[in-house]
Amino acid sequence: MVTFKQLEAIYWVAKLGGFSQAAQKLHATQSAVSKRVLELESAFGTPMFDRTLRASRLTEKGEQMYAIAQDLLARRDAALETFAQAEPAAQSLRIGVTELVAMTWLPRFVTAVQTRFPKTLFEPDVDDSFSLRNKLLRDELDIVILPNLFEDTRIAKTTVGKSCNAWMCKPGLLGRNTLNVHDIAAQRVLTQGGRSATGSLYDEWFRAAGITFADRIVSNSLMAIIGMTVSGLGIAHLPRYCLRPMIDMGMLEVLKVTPAVPDVPFAAAHRSDRHSTVIDVLVDIATACCDFEQAFQAGR
Repeated sequence: MVTFKQLEAIYWVAKLGGFSQAAQKLHATQSAVSKRVLELESAFGTPMFDRTLRASRLTEKGEQMYAIAQDLLARRDAALETFAQAEPAAQSLRIGVTELVAMTWLPRFVTAVQTRFPKTLFEPDVDDSFSLRNKLLRDELDIVILPNLFEDTRIAKTTVGKSCNAWMCKPGLLGRNTLNVHDIAAQRVLTQGGRSATGSLYDEWFRAAGITFADRIVSNSLMAIIGMTVSGLGIAHLPRYCLRPMIDMGMLEVLKVTPAVPDVPFAAAHRSDRHSTVIDVLVDIATACCDFEQAFQAGR
C-alpha cells in the first residue's frame, strides 16, 4: 500500500534535486528517505529515478508518479486545512444559566464562547434550576450551568466551581448577628423556593434540624430577594462575595449562623446522549470562567 510518506519522499527528492535535501526538508535521515523511495519502486516493480546519473533525475514512470504525488499531497494539505478551520456543525449554541451565573461571570463566559465560535449564534437562557433541567431533558438547551444538587442518570455533569453563601439581613434588623438555626426559623425567610435547587438545599437544612418555618416570602428572582433583604423585609441566604460592595456600604449585614449551610457546587450539565466535542469545549470554558466572587464581571 502506498503511503503519504513514500509520496513525500519522491516528491521532495525530485523537487529539491537530491536525497539529502529531501531528508532535510522532511526532518528525516537520508537512509529513511531512500528506504521510502525503494518501497515505492518495489510496490510498482519499476525504478522511479535513473541511478546511472549523479543527479536524482526521474524516469518516465517516476515522472508519472511525481505528478500523482504532487496532486495527492496537495489534496491532503487542502483537506487538513479545511478541517482545521471548520466551524462546529451546530448553527447555534443553546446555553442555560441560573440568575446567579448571569449576575456574576456570564459576560466572561459569553466573550470566551464567542471568541471560540465566532460565527455561531449564542443564545443564553436565564431561568431557575429545575426549569433549566427540564429544558435540557426536552432538548431545548444544549448545556446548562446550575447548582449540582440533584442526580439524574439522563444528565452528565461536570463540576465547574462553587458559590459561598451566607445568611444576611438589613443591618440592625435583628439586634444581633450571632444566631443558630432555631433563631433563623423564627424570622421571615426570603427564599427562591422549591423551583430553585438552592431553595431546596435550605429547606433540607431546616428539615435536618427538625424545624419548619411558616413565615417566608418566595420569589423566583434572586435580584428581587436581594432587594427585599436590603429593604428589611426578612433574612435571606445570599452569595457572600459578589455582594461584598453592598456589605461594605452598610446595605447588608452578614449573620453568623450555626450550623452553616453548605456551599453550593455548580456544574455544567448536558444530556448523556448528546455528548459532542463542542460540549466538551463549552464545559472547559465554563470551568475556566466560573467565578462567583464579583458581580457583573466584564468580558475579557
